[in-house]
Amino acid sequence: MVGAVIENFKFWQWTLVIATSVLLIILSPWAKDAKQFFAANSKGKSPNIGMLTGSLVISWVFAKSIAVASDLGFEHGFTGGLAYASYYASFLVAGVIIYRMRTKGGITSIHSFLSKKFGRQALQLFSVVIAIRLFNEVWSNTMVIGYFFGEYGTAPFYSSVIVFTGLTLIYSLKGGLSSSIFSDLIQIGLFGILMISILVIFNGQSQSTIREVIREGDFSFDNGVNLILVGLLHSFSYPFHDPVMTDRGFISKPKTTLWSFIFAGILGGLLIFAFSLVGIFGRLNGAESSDLTTFGTLFGPVMLLLINFIMIVSASSTLDSSFSSASKLIAVDLKRGATLKVGRWAMFIFAMAGSIPLFFDPKILSATTISGVMVIGLTPIFLFWRTPAPKISYFLSVGVGILFGIMTALNLFPDEMFFTSGPYNDLLWITIFALLMCFIVYFVPKWLKFK
Repeated sequence: MVGAVIENFKFWQWTLVIATSVLLIILSPWAKDAKQFFAANSKGKSPNIGMLTGSLVISWVFAKSIAVASDLGFEHGFTGGLAYASYYASFLVAGVIIYRMRTKGGITSIHSFLSKKFGRQALQLFSVVIAIRLFNEVWSNTMVIGYFFGEYGTAPFYSSVIVFTGLTLIYSLKGGLSSSIFSDLIQIGLFGILMISILVIFNGQSQSTIREVIREGDFSFDNGVNLILVGLLHSFSYPFHDPVMTDRGFISKPKTTLWSFIFAGILGGLLIFAFSLVGIFGRLNGAESSDLTTFGTLFGPVMLLLINFIMIVSASSTLDSSFSSASKLIAVDLKRGATLKVGRWAMFIFAMAGSIPLFFDPKILSATTISGVMVIGLTPIFLFWRTPAPKISYFLSVGVGILFGIMTALNLFPDEMFFTSGPYNDLLWITIFALLMCFIVYFVPKWLKFK
């Protein structure tokens, strides 16, 4: 079996991509009306707690997240795994706030809340922000798949990305959010099986024990604690610019939604931490880099194929969720026509546009860290959603966050501003300064009694 995999490795890679996608194309439900397509509501029934939890988890365990978790484990040991898992506190924050919005404020969506409180222009600005988020999800996840087939810029790289994106788009077009949640249930099951298999094989072939792997590294600012704090601080704003998460916050009953978000935060954080152990295994067994494609040299082609498969599963779950959220954004939230035709055309255009950055060699890591700073201005808006505030407060807070994000991307902050050492100390202090500024510009107009 191993010999056959070695000889026909590319064949098995293509088989995994095509077979899993075709299976989902066949099995995915066909949406017959707008409720099924945009809200996964079939015959008046909304997703139950198991369906919603599974969908939330797998739609947030991105292919790029798995790659980053492995990278952080490789670089920082268990602290790196905890650092990326800290972002999953986003589920707890969003779950509680959305629950209170629905039960205390009668709010039916994030977009309706912003439009009612801050006006149409606020809604339009927010839509641009989340469109950029969804746009990033397309290229950053398909790019991970491409690297398993070839070097960036090569024919195998682009052909795998095109085929994978196209097949995922086909089953997404069938049912919209209904297809996304249905496929999520299959994908979370596959993900769990693959995750356990990978760790079991690693443990069996590795020279290190699980205990040694989990204890690798130290809990210090010089080894990743900065990023743990960044993740926790970003959790108060990061989830609200992710419609993949927030769209699911309004499709089931409030209590079902709340518990689903809590369970998803715990389970998602554990899964991401578990995958960071893959990077630690590689580090302790002589891997030259954290690149998952090099692990086949250490653990053989079967292991690399399993890692490839888990990437396909996680990338497709994120991609179909991004397509369904983009479709709802255009057709429902921006009121361009809540019909199946508009929804499907929006998906198609978004899939094409979201693939364009692949031709300009973008960086996967920047998709999370920079966007996390850029949306920090949403923190006071959603933490104090019941507190009256003038419209200018919204635009100032969001604008300051975007400004800090741009300055972070351009590396314009001097080192003298940072008061801790170690990796990501700049990101931590930029986040702290940005938060302080956003709170100031949000509340000062209220205190000055702007209208």
